[in-house]
Amino acid sequence: MGNVILIELTKRFGDVAAIRGINLQIEEGELMVLVGPSGCGKTTLLRLIAGLEEATSGEIWIDGRLVNDMAPKDRDIAMVFQNYALYPHMSVYDNIAFGLRLRRYSRSEIDRRVQQAAGILGITDKLRSKPAELSGGQRQRVAVGRAIVREPKAFLFDEPLSNVDAQLRVQMRAELQSLHRRLKRTTLYVTHDQVEAMTLGQRVAVLKEGVLQQVDTPQRLYDHPASVFVAGFIGSPAMNFLKGQLVRQNNTLSVQGDGFQMNIPPKRASLVCDHVGREVIVGIRPGDFQPGEVGSSPDRITIRVNVIESLGSELIVYGKLSSSDVAIRLDPDVRISLDQELTLVVNTERIHLFDPDSEKTLLHLR
Repeated sequence: MGNVILIELTKRFGDVAAIRGINLQIEEGELMVLVGPSGCGKTTLLRLIAGLEEATSGEIWIDGRLVNDMAPKDRDIAMVFQNYALYPHMSVYDNIAFGLRLRRYSRSEIDRRVQQAAGILGITDKLRSKPAELSGGQRQRVAVGRAIVREPKAFLFDEPLSNVDAQLRVQMRAELQSLHRRLKRTTLYVTHDQVEAMTLGQRVAVLKEGVLQQVDTPQRLYDHPASVFVAGFIGSPAMNFLKGQLVRQNNTLSVQGDGFQMNIPPKRASLVCDHVGREVIVGIRPGDFQPGEVGSSPDRITIRVNVIESLGSELIVYGKLSSSDVAIRLDPDVRISLDQELTLVVNTERIHLFDPDSEKTLLHLR
């Protein structure tokens, strides 16, 4: 096993900077998930670590070795691609064994490793089959098996579950977690799916336009997002954002906007008292609302219901608060109807406040 360290890593394609000065350390044996929207540089970063792209500047260290000038085969990593990259004319056995044969392992050692990997992945009965005879999930297992037999210092996964259906994706996520616990190999896993990132990663790195936005555990990313982008990207449905102004009345700090007023709890008010009189962006998770009675006191909002999505275990309600769109998560037994005016109480202990210019959080809770 070995750690992976990136120092001021940059990659440019002509005038376009795909990766911009990234500093990141993946600890030995850690499963780190890199998440972000399409085009943010996730796969490029993975290819830089693998040696399939050459860095414009910066350093890549794997297990204590600077590998910038090393060929991919000498970096002691194994990469699992999005499209599986299997040889269609070879059997499953030969696909898994291919890399070992190139490295001139003995026949007995190749067979031991292939059988062991097939047993771990549950594809022992498919070793004589061709890729065309396999399901999408089985092909993905073969691709993972080809990486496992290498016994590398680190695994790199490039959106390996994007080509399988939703039900199988859930199953494969659980299998990958179990696999990581058994192998205890340093792993960098790339995905655009924030649910996949939150369920798989011991830590999650959020990327936007080639810039690392935040690195933390899944729960801390959810509870303490560093910016509007992270707050909106992590969580489903996405966080609601409302424009308001911080005001002080009778020693109480509140945020007021179009159709709402919310008192800021003392613990949070102490962090933003320097921003009184300034504009802010208020962030509220869909689950931080509860149905309430109509009243004039703060922390209540009234929306007009536009869309109701019944998911069995919960209701997702979309509505209008004055000119703003909001999404609400409610218990399934709440009785509401389209075009209804729905009054909600906001859990102000969990609201977020962001600077509208920098879009960075104003609540540095540590």
